[in-house]
Amino acid sequence: MAKTSKTSSTAQAEPDRREAIIAAYMALLADKPPNRIGYEEIAARAGVSLAALRSEFDSAFSILAAFVADIDEAVLAGIDKDLADQDTRERLFDVLMRRLDLLAPHKAAIRSLSRAAAADPGLALAINRLAVRSQRWMLAAAGVETAGPGGGIRAQGMAVAFARIVRAWLDDEDPALARTMRVMDEQLKRAGRAAGFLRAFEQLTAPLRALACAPASLCSRSWPRDRWRDRDRQNDGEDGPRGEGWRGDDFRDPKVTPA
Repeated sequence: MAKTSKTSSTAQAEPDRREAIIAAYMALLADKPPNRIGYEEIAARAGVSLAALRSEFDSAFSILAAFVADIDEAVLAGIDKDLADQDTRERLFDVLMRRLDLLAPHKAAIRSLSRAAAADPGLALAINRLAVRSQRWMLAAAGVETAGPGGGIRAQGMAVAFARIVRAWLDDEDPALARTMRVMDEQLKRAGRAAGFLRAFEQLTAPLRALACAPASLCSRSWPRDRWRDRDRQNDGEDGPRGEGWRGDDFRDPKVTPA
């Protein structure tokens, strides 16, 4: 019985330990750049041993990745269902503002990380990979298709747009965040136009893809989405739900076509 109780206590302690380490790292990051934060400092600040730190994370960057994943999860958990009938840009605006709200307590740490990335191309690329992965989830939360190459391009575009929004947010001392919201609106409009260009490019290159994938086996491996697109057209008809436009902006809506 005592052994069971000890196991239960250990299981309960592990999530607390993980959260303590993430909090410690972000607190240290607020005071100094990431390349000056050592494992010993993180462990001491979190109140854990080096062994426990290594058990939870294999690098300082993995702690940052865990922090980003936690923010993603919190944003997704707080999606406003009342916005389901709004256009894509409004849904994205709400998702990204919610993200900034969650990042607000860590603004000093985000500023430190931004400065470090500006001086370290390797760190900037690593952060970009995190941002692209994160923005796939944000796009999905807003109802934007994220599958396939097109989804990857959209996620990269949103990662760049959000980086510009964050730069404005870091310098915005207005409690109402008027400048941040203005920049966000501009970036979402620009992203909408880019999504329109992407859709046009996909439509223009569809015949070329069909020629390049003439053998059935090659098509099934390289462009499986074309088969789904053809089946959807048969099911819905050319003028059915997937053939219609939609209100809002130029973002691809998953109900219009399977990207």
